[in-house]
Amino acid sequence: MRFSSLQEWLNWQEGLHPSTIELGLERVSEVFKQLHPIKAPCPVITVAGTNGKGSSVALLESIYQSAGYQTAVYSSPHLLRYNERIHLNAEEASDKAICEAFERIDQARLQGGNEISLTYFEFGTLAALDIFFRAKPDVIILEVGLGGRLDAVNILDADVAMITSIAIDHTEWLGNDRESIGKEKAGIMRNNRPVVFSGADMPNSIAEHAKEVGAILYRRNSDFEWNKGVSPASWIWKSCSQQRTALPQSNLRGDHQLDNAAGVLMVVECLADKLSVNQKQIKTGLLSVSVAGRFQCLIGNPMHILDVAHNEASIACLAELLSQQVCGGDNVAVLGMLADKSHLEALSAMLPHIKKWYIADLDVPRGEKAANLAEVILELDSSANVSCFKSVEKAINAADSEARQDDRVIVFGSFYTVEFAMQLGI
Repeated sequence: MRFSSLQEWLNWQEGLHPSTIELGLERVSEVFKQLHPIKAPCPVITVAGTNGKGSSVALLESIYQSAGYQTAVYSSPHLLRYNERIHLNAEEASDKAICEAFERIDQARLQGGNEISLTYFEFGTLAALDIFFRAKPDVIILEVGLGGRLDAVNILDADVAMITSIAIDHTEWLGNDRESIGKEKAGIMRNNRPVVFSGADMPNSIAEHAKEVGAILYRRNSDFEWNKGVSPASWIWKSCSQQRTALPQSNLRGDHQLDNAAGVLMVVECLADKLSVNQKQIKTGLLSVSVAGRFQCLIGNPMHILDVAHNEASIACLAELLSQQVCGGDNVAVLGMLADKSHLEALSAMLPHIKKWYIADLDVPRGEKAANLAEVILELDSSANVSCFKSVEKAINAADSEARQDDRVIVFGSFYTVEFAMQLGI
């Protein structure tokens, strides 16, 4: 074996390919055919979208687990451990299993005398698929990393595709408008197979691509919908052929999470002939789901709320959730973002909710400097109370030391920001 530890493998992969991101399926498909020249051993669900992918994948996993099925889940990015990306039956893959998969991939990419270069993400995707094909689960659930059409997970044909939402993000790779971005994400569709759109305001490009490839499109508020139930904690879902009442709200908060859940139930219905799930199992799955870093409330003095919101649409959802909760004190923000985000548009929704800003340098590739984010906030509100720090840790420590009783510390802006906060054990 080339390396004996998972971290050694990951360090090597980070420098193996000249580009961190290189969209395209030719190289990764060629390697995977060397490993598994057969079709997937079970139904495949592929989930794309700008926001809501991770929550939808977690909901699908929880529901199918509750129904007694053997599940395989690939998602990204991780927060604390690389192993979080690869789940078998809701358990993280071991270091040993991942290293062994990496070794098989390394051998496959060297076969034939022509070395095939792979990115860090492509290595991880292939490892997940290799582990899944060997385990032969009942269902494989894949989260698209970037876009859809050219993302590595798209080497498998989805039995059901799901698209959660379309917003402006990753414009360097996907395009500058929702129609272009929607077309890229629509690339996970397949002929004569269902595709579920769970977001609001679907771009025309998604319907056009579904028609072009012959996919069967199910659209929220047209082919399925959700409504509030009789009690505040319940909701109702219905499609053209079925209705589910008295559904419990999950631990994932906000109406946008009900959009995700409604789409997930449509996916479950589309696969009902292969994987049947009853009402009780759906309720259990909804109540059991948990996703770190999605409005994750950590009780303490002060309370911390961790949220990976990092673009305009997701930060607007975070602002809405803050407005719906009673806070006895003030909201203060610990913010760290990547440089390639639209900071002005993204942060404007949070301004009315934040009393003081503790802004951190994000010491990662593409990380933004605190001073630049401070300029954006002051451009939006010249009277904003802003302090800059060299790290997320220092920003959190300052926020905690100055917070009064009943204040809330909102940590957001990037997966990395939440990861650094979680490493502190707050």
